[in-house]
Amino acid sequence: MDQRIDLLMKKREESKVAGGAKGVQAQHERGKLTARERIDLLFDPGTFQEMDAFVTHRCTDFGLDERKVLGDSVVTGYGKIDGRTAYVFAQDFTVFGGSLSKVAAEKICKVMDLAAKNGGPVIGLLDSGGARIQEGVDSLQGYGDIFSRNILYSGVVPQISVILGPCAGGAVYSPALTDFIFMVKGMGQMYITGPNVVKAVTGEDVSLEQLGGAMTNASRSGNCHFMADNEAECFRMIRELLGYLPSNNMEDPPQTACSDPADRRNDALATIVPDDPKKSYDMKQVIAAVVDEGRFFEVQKLFARNLITGFARLNGRAVGIVAQQPQFMAGVIDVDASDKGARFVRTCDCFNVPVVTFADVPGYMPGTDQEYRGIIRHGAKFLYAYAEATVPKVCTVTRKAYGGAFIVMGSKALRGDINYAWPSAEIAVMGAEGAVDIVFRDAIKNSPDPQEARQKLIAEYREKFANPYVAASKGYIDDVIDPRETRSRLIVALDMLRNKVDSLPRKKHGNIPL
Repeated sequence: MDQRIDLLMKKREESKVAGGAKGVQAQHERGKLTARERIDLLFDPGTFQEMDAFVTHRCTDFGLDERKVLGDSVVTGYGKIDGRTAYVFAQDFTVFGGSLSKVAAEKICKVMDLAAKNGGPVIGLLDSGGARIQEGVDSLQGYGDIFSRNILYSGVVPQISVILGPCAGGAVYSPALTDFIFMVKGMGQMYITGPNVVKAVTGEDVSLEQLGGAMTNASRSGNCHFMADNEAECFRMIRELLGYLPSNNMEDPPQTACSDPADRRNDALATIVPDDPKKSYDMKQVIAAVVDEGRFFEVQKLFARNLITGFARLNGRAVGIVAQQPQFMAGVIDVDASDKGARFVRTCDCFNVPVVTFADVPGYMPGTDQEYRGIIRHGAKFLYAYAEATVPKVCTVTRKAYGGAFIVMGSKALRGDINYAWPSAEIAVMGAEGAVDIVFRDAIKNSPDPQEARQKLIAEYREKFANPYVAASKGYIDDVIDPRETRSRLIVALDMLRNKVDSLPRKKHGNIPL
């Protein structure tokens, strides 16, 4: 028995060195951690349990039958993150460049199946040269098997992708199907076709970083939800994100102890909205003043900056926050903001996270660029997401809420539960100047002094509609509240909605305007 145990220990050590000392050295020289070093950073110390450490590839072509590595090109298993069970697969670039073999795909699928059956998040650490060419169609089939599970388990357990090296071609569609994507600056790359192909097809000269680096995906394409400066920061951010999410769709998000008083008032909120409707302010200051200890975990921070999305807590309870940012494009809703908001609201709804909305929106973005890009279709996604969501939905209108943009931001019409407005709120079909120019066009034109008549009519319109009381008188707004009391009012509303039960008509699934 001692000899057999010695053999076991030997094989375990062999599996841990994976691509060998030279492979590990090369990985470190690239400024990257190994798969197992990454796992050690992600999980609570001593909790990770590896699976399939003795699996080897089955390919016999191109001399691969003489080049077998225990565990092949991916490390899989489970452990604890802040005491909660989570599942992981970490591609190992030291073994065949992390390329996906048939058995590597089987390992990944096995751990994903285990995560879904037991209701725990699954985290993919991606660092791979792509499909293992020597295995041909077997590798491609492996990708398909992974994609199927990404889709089947979407909305069942949180799925997180972490881009820590190259991720190109068909491989990008697995992270694209997951809930959140993290990337490390200067390290992670994600693109469909590389610079050489782009040059050959379009004539464009572009670097790997310009084409698919972290900054490009975080700010331009919006593929990346979180960007980190280094791997240690990235894993810290993943742990923080998981703190806002339940382990699966049948649970509520974890609640934490809160030392921030639930009835805390903030006097700064009474003056934060400028009297001049054309002046901006920072909505993030409003959010920070309301949420527990001012802590806000922003999602897609650099993409569609006219809309803010992210997680926070109110009296220890996790909430998702959606808000306009008047400092960017006046908080108008455009194509990218619609996609960003719709995706975030649907993610919150998947995992039982209440949605708290702060609205200050002048409308949808006008212009041929937006019309040609499909603002009708993209804007409809945002509407669809809010109406479909069954989690508690509480909205506060801080200033402008015009036209269809008022409707989309968690209004009563889209099954909003509680709708507040500050006294500074302006709820109308459109702004005073635009409304007057349309409704009183002829009267202004025929007036002895058109400019004076126009200004008088604008003042009258503002007096009648530039306030929340018309909407409140019709029940579209539940209450007009003192801005200083926003925190306590939101907390009380969410506590009242804690046992909310809502449903959708019986159907296979809706047909969201993709």
